[in-house]
Amino acid sequence: MASEPVLTATPSGNLLELRPEGAWIATNVARLEDLTGAVVPELDRSETARVNMAGVDELDTLGAWLLEKLSRRAASAGHSSEIIGIADNYSSLMEEVRQVNRHNPAPTPAPNPALAKLGDLGRASVGVRADIAVFMEMLGALFMSLIGVMRRPRTLRFTSLVYQLYRVGWQAIPIMVLITFLIGAIIAQQGFFHFRKFGAESYTVDMVGILVLRELGVLIVAIMVAGRSGSSYTAELGSMKMREEIDALSTMGLDPIAVLVLPRVAALVCALPILTFIGSMAALYGGGLVAQLYGDMSPAIYIARLHEALSVTSFKVGILKAPFMALVIGIVACSEGLRVQGSAESLGRQTTTSVVKSIFLVIVLDGFFAIFFASIGM
Repeated sequence: MASEPVLTATPSGNLLELRPEGAWIATNVARLEDLTGAVVPELDRSETARVNMAGVDELDTLGAWLLEKLSRRAASAGHSSEIIGIADNYSSLMEEVRQVNRHNPAPTPAPNPALAKLGDLGRASVGVRADIAVFMEMLGALFMSLIGVMRRPRTLRFTSLVYQLYRVGWQAIPIMVLITFLIGAIIAQQGFFHFRKFGAESYTVDMVGILVLRELGVLIVAIMVAGRSGSSYTAELGSMKMREEIDALSTMGLDPIAVLVLPRVAALVCALPILTFIGSMAALYGGGLVAQLYGDMSPAIYIARLHEALSVTSFKVGILKAPFMALVIGIVACSEGLRVQGSAESLGRQTTTSVVKSIFLVIVLDGFFAIFFASIGM
C-alpha cells in the first residue's frame, strides 16, 4: 500500500529546504496539490530553495512534475533553486520532466495585410476553379445520363419525374403568384408616383410590361425556385449521402445520376418556364390593379397600352432564359448535395452554399442573356 505523502518546509535564514517524503504518485493527487500549495507563500519569501528528495519512496510523472513546479516557481522569481537526493531509479524521470516546456515557442510574426489578402485571393481562385470543375463534371454526367435515357426510354423514371414536377411546379404556384403579384404592384406604384411629376403616367405601363416580361418575371421566379427547390434538392441528396443510400445505389448497379439527379433537373427545366409565364401574368395583373386603384387608369386602357408597348419578342426573351436558369439551379443544387461529407454541419453548409451559388449564377446568366439579346437586336 502506498505511504502517505508528506512535504516538510524547513526555513534556515535565506534558505528554504523542502523535504518530500512518502508516495508522490497520481493516487494521492489531491493531497499532493494541497501540500505543494501550502508551501508556496514560504517559497516566494525565500531567496534560496532546495528540494531534498531523499525521503521519496514512490514517484511517478505527476509527483515529479509537482516538485519541478516548485523549483521553477522559485527560479521564476529570481531565486536560486536546486533538487538533490534523487534516487537512481527516478533520475531519468526527473530529467525528462525538467526538459518539459523549457523553451517557449517563438512568437508568430503578424502577417503582412497585403500578403494575407493576396493569399485569400489565391485560395478563392482555387476554390472557384474547383467549383467550375464540379459543375462541368455534373453537367457531363447529366448529359451522358440523358443520352442513355434517349437510347433506352424505358429507363426514364417517369413516376419520379412527375412527382418532382408536382413538387417544384404545382406546389410552387401559390407563392410564385403572390411574390410576382406584389413585385408588379410595387413597380407600378413607384412608376405612377414618379412619372406623374412629368405628366407621363402612361409610360408606367410600358415599364411594367417590359421589365416583367423580359427581366424581372423570370429572374424573380428563378431566385425563388433556387431558394425553395434548390435547397430542397441539396438537403435531400445530402441526407441520402450521409445515410450512404447513394453508395447503396451504386452497389446495386444503378447510376445515382440517372436515378436521382436527372428527374430533378428535368422537372426544373420543365417547370420553370411555366412558373415564369404564370408569374409574369400575375405581375402584370398586379400592375394593372395598381394602375386602376392608384393611377386612375381603366383596365381597358391598361391592356391597350400593354398591347402597344409589348411584342412577342419581349415574351420570348423572358421565356428562353428560363430553361437555362433551371439547368444551372438543378446542377448546382444536386452537385452540392453530393458533396456533403457526413455531418449535420456539412449538410447545412452545403445547403447554404447551394442557394448562394444558384442565385449568383442566375443573376450572372441573366446579365449574359441581356448582353446577348441586345447584340442580336431582341
